[in-house]
Amino acid sequence: MTETLPSLGIPSANHPQTYIQRLLAGEALLPDNPDNVLEVVGILKSYGVVLDAYSINLNYIADHQFLVLFPFFKYFNGEVSFPKLLRHWWHDRINYEYAEYCLRGMLWHGGGGLDAYLDTPEFNQACQVAIQAKIKNNLPLQGLHRLFSDFLPEQVRQSAYYSGLGQFWRVMSDIFLTLSDRYDRGEITLIPQIVNHIKAGLVEAAAKPITYAVEIRGEVYPIIPDSAGLTFLPDTAVPYVEAIFFRGTPFLGTVSYNAQAYQISPDQGRFAYGALYADPVPIGGSGIPPTLLMQDMRHYLPNYLLERYRHSLKGEIDLRVKICQSFQKSMFCVTTAAVMGLMPYAPDTTDAKEQEANQKYLKGWIDRLKDSRLDGVQG
Repeated sequence: MTETLPSLGIPSANHPQTYIQRLLAGEALLPDNPDNVLEVVGILKSYGVVLDAYSINLNYIADHQFLVLFPFFKYFNGEVSFPKLLRHWWHDRINYEYAEYCLRGMLWHGGGGLDAYLDTPEFNQACQVAIQAKIKNNLPLQGLHRLFSDFLPEQVRQSAYYSGLGQFWRVMSDIFLTLSDRYDRGEITLIPQIVNHIKAGLVEAAAKPITYAVEIRGEVYPIIPDSAGLTFLPDTAVPYVEAIFFRGTPFLGTVSYNAQAYQISPDQGRFAYGALYADPVPIGGSGIPPTLLMQDMRHYLPNYLLERYRHSLKGEIDLRVKICQSFQKSMFCVTTAAVMGLMPYAPDTTDAKEQEANQKYLKGWIDRLKDSRLDGVQG
């Protein structure tokens, strides 16, 4: 059994060297204690179940709702029935809208090989071939394509992101669910072990190809072929962390979108509305997208985590807020795994130049987290 690493004190993002020393010593951005281990594993178990559903639906939409402009039943995964429709109207279902919120965040912020490929002549040619096959016998769509030649290609770009995010979440769901299984077997007892499990999963899937093709009238049309060379880590995982963990989008009703109010930076690169920065308290409020995710996760909380929440001061009254707080803790573990997995040299290197490169690399990350909730999860 791995021994608990020595504590280096409660750091502050205003003193990044303390965090850097912790990371180089094998610790994580989140402190290692039994409460944090229980919360992180428990919430990632629930998140893994939800991501499984999100992934299945995103891939279904990409594969079976291709250029369907009014996809009324896109959340049904091809299984439409009256009882299911009633549950959908009653909102007794997974909130797939949150998955699309993340998708549009990635599409808007861009970054990575997927975003770059969608601007290439190769993609445009594959896109046009698939579009022509889809609208071959559809006169209204043919007319629409002639009048607005960029409209359908933009829908194909969005479908590519549906598929890319669906494939990314498929991997992450498996990582989180196997983490829970190892915890149940007593193999996971420390935060650094959680980080190492996630990092190992990311490394194992790093070169996994990201491809996408649609079937139209029995013929397969590649949209993202193998020859594009897109892979899991640089082309979906890193852009996801950048777009969803760091940048995000301003929540409607919390800030003014009026340009004269200067409440939103015109520079997307300076956005800090992602999961690592969000205040958990508004969760549950109307118009706050993560409310949908917290609502989904509350249905799949393992009993040990639900009991922890029930025995807290407010019980289940502020359950979504508690879930969000635990979720943020878990995302700092995922961020630690990503940061350590991309570090230029081994953390225990004895080469002075390599140590300097690692220091510079880690300082850049900690500087970005200066205004996040990082200090808030240290207690």
